[in-house]
Amino acid sequence: MLPDRTGPRAAVPLRTRRRRRRVALVGAGTVVAAVLGGVPLLGLVGTAQAATLLSDSFDGGLSGWSRAGGRWQVVDGALTQSRTDVVRARVFRGSTAWTDYSVTASVRVDAGAADGSAAVLARAAGSTTFARLALTAGGTARLEVVRGARVTTVGFAPVAAGRHTLTLEARGTALRALVDGAQVAAGTAPGRAPAGRVGLMTSRAAATFDDVVVELLGATPTPTPTPTPTPTPTATATPGPTATPTPEPTATASPTATATPTPTVTPTSSGECVRPAGASPVTRVTEVNVGSAVTGYGREGDTEPLPMAVASTPSGTSWLAWLGTDQQVHLGRLGCDDRLVGTPTTFEGLDLQDVAADADGGVLLVTRSGNQGSGTLCGGTSSPVRTMWMIRFDNAGRQVWATQVTNLTSSRGGYDNGARFVWWYQHHGRLAFDGTNYAAYFGVAITVQNGSCIDIHEGDRMQVVGPGGALLAGHDSFEVGCSHAWQSRIVWDPRTSRFAMVCTTDNNCRIAQPNPYRTVAQGTCDGTLFGGDLVLASGRAGYWTAWSQGGAARIEHFSTGASDETVVPGAATSHPHLVSYSGSKMLLAWESGSATAARVYDAGTGAAVGAQFAVDVRDHDFQAWKAYPDGSVAYPGAGSTATSVRIARVMPIG
Repeated sequence: MLPDRTGPRAAVPLRTRRRRRRVALVGAGTVVAAVLGGVPLLGLVGTAQAATLLSDSFDGGLSGWSRAGGRWQVVDGALTQSRTDVVRARVFRGSTAWTDYSVTASVRVDAGAADGSAAVLARAAGSTTFARLALTAGGTARLEVVRGARVTTVGFAPVAAGRHTLTLEARGTALRALVDGAQVAAGTAPGRAPAGRVGLMTSRAAATFDDVVVELLGATPTPTPTPTPTPTPTATATPGPTATPTPEPTATASPTATATPTPTVTPTSSGECVRPAGASPVTRVTEVNVGSAVTGYGREGDTEPLPMAVASTPSGTSWLAWLGTDQQVHLGRLGCDDRLVGTPTTFEGLDLQDVAADADGGVLLVTRSGNQGSGTLCGGTSSPVRTMWMIRFDNAGRQVWATQVTNLTSSRGGYDNGARFVWWYQHHGRLAFDGTNYAAYFGVAITVQNGSCIDIHEGDRMQVVGPGGALLAGHDSFEVGCSHAWQSRIVWDPRTSRFAMVCTTDNNCRIAQPNPYRTVAQGTCDGTLFGGDLVLASGRAGYWTAWSQGGAARIEHFSTGASDETVVPGAATSHPHLVSYSGSKMLLAWESGSATAARVYDAGTGAAVGAQFAVDVRDHDFQAWKAYPDGSVAYPGAGSTATSVRIARVMPIG
């Protein structure tokens, strides 16, 4: 089934009414050539020495803008978004290399929910990564930083109802918000200064936008933060995706949970790893120099590459995969002591998704470049077209076969009707093994003909590949399951001989099972919904899945439909991870400052086992912990150098 083409995560560009100039030069001054982030820019320098990167009053329609959700059209010379039931309706324009600039637009909220809003966006590095100045229907201007499901409020102020001119300035890590020329909020964005396009956005509201101007900012002193006024009771409505993050938990480790003596890892005569079990979890972190540069974490958005992944072999050793800075995916074997054995091998790959292993080697899930095809987008700008591949490797780390699990061919490109490919938005995937065949479950772009041009939607796809590299029909595979899906999770269930899956979707904002849709847990459309991982329940039917909403984790038990048990662990996190642990238990892990916090739960009852403890490795929003035959679990994290990876292992418990 195809996703609703007007849904919130459907990247559907509008049809262009007629062509117009991409950049209009405004004001008086001297024409100059500027360079920003390596991208030549043509603009004017007036008395303020500001180069105009973009000026659009929509007199020529929507040329140059790309759409993601909502119903956007130009009416009477202004841009409107008319759907009030969409949580994230966005249009984007400009260069992903733009860094220090201001974006100004005339904005009015026309109708919608009490917490509806309209916003201007800066530094949009992806569909859910940007700075935002939002005007709410309740009469508040809010300056926010959005990083996936994490929304940080920098400042806010009450404003009168009606049309306002919003200006959002981004310079270095400093942000400043102005309404009708007056500063209403300023502060420092968390993390390093990103780059990205400009955008316009609505949340549960219809709105009108006009007179968009983007100007290059020169270096100036960081603005002094404006004290945030206390809003009146009638001015506290916030946009749907907004949530001020809960302070991150401080991992409190019990003495037994942080035992420092490193247990001896003893291989048996058969070559199996036997890691000693204790009364409580013992952690071990091993720094592995892989000998080549590893892609960094970046902003950990759902559109960014995955740096690394690990998989257990049946004997308890590991395969470590990492994405290099050389457009290659690297693969190395780790011994029982989590140290590199032999020489790593490399494979073509622009992005790493997952790695899984068996007795004869394993499989990588990677993305590669793809053919764009002959189709024409219905307005907007193009993005690179990529394909998803399973790569089979043997025990020496050498490629055996490679099979594409998207459907591009020499005659069907990404912009041709019926294509299934990987685009710029959420694309992370996971692997599962049934003992013979491998399954890949991942986000996918869906191309649909719309008259003389094509629209592109977002969904998911599950494909199964046999031991010889052939794509297999059946085996729970499907072309499209969840519409507007992201955070795809999959596990093989030997009890039912089926692959089980869950997705996170903003189609009714829920955790769901795909193909057909079945709601597991009902969330809310506030922009903070995130799906964690999926594990088998112990001693009972069904599964446990971790997810979060509003910065708080939940663990949900379900079988074939809605959840029948909810565990609230009290973990303040926007990105929980869950993994099977020590046979009948499971481990919940989450970011805690620059390290990771974790706690053990019974995989049958859901009851907590022991105290929370700390793991000295940096968390990543989209990387997975993996289970091992001896009951331990492992996680690959950023190393202390550009060429190292830290393998965090939690030893088994009795």
